[in-house]
Amino acid sequence: MTRTTRGTTRRAQDSAEVPDTPALRATQAALAAEHAAVYGYGVVGARIGSERDAEVREAYTGHRARRDALRRTVLDLGAVPEAAAAAYALPFEVTDTATAQALAADLEARLAGAYADLVLVATGASRRDAAAALRESAVRAARWSGTGTAFPGLAEYAGGGA
Repeated sequence: MTRTTRGTTRRAQDSAEVPDTPALRATQAALAAEHAAVYGYGVVGARIGSERDAEVREAYTGHRARRDALRRTVLDLGAVPEAAAAAYALPFEVTDTATAQALAADLEARLAGAYADLVLVATGASRRDAAAALRESAVRAARWSGTGTAFPGLAEYAGGGA
């Protein structure tokens, strides 16, 4: 999904410059991906059908919690958290259960990529949290799409090439 608005600032609460570190950039990117996922699951929930309603609610609640935790992490790093857009452009039209499932799988695959980037640069508890989020997104993507990925979050390996 693509954001329709942009408004990121990398200034600390007291307006002093915050070092632009790989960990801050990756955390902000994961936060942006979670904002998009929360929005996207609203669309998924409207089209999914009652048989997978509980699964959508669980994912939506989980992504809101991850979003809030990432927001706190960005604040702890001394930066202003990435704001959610008012709306997001969907990668395709969502009109029925099948396209809603495809959107959910796409959201999770994108999140896996953002969390893989965060795992790469994070340390300590932040890295453990990012790895857990990567695992959860990979499992959800597999459930929604019906197929798994050997290296979730690593697009360069997703095609199976050498």
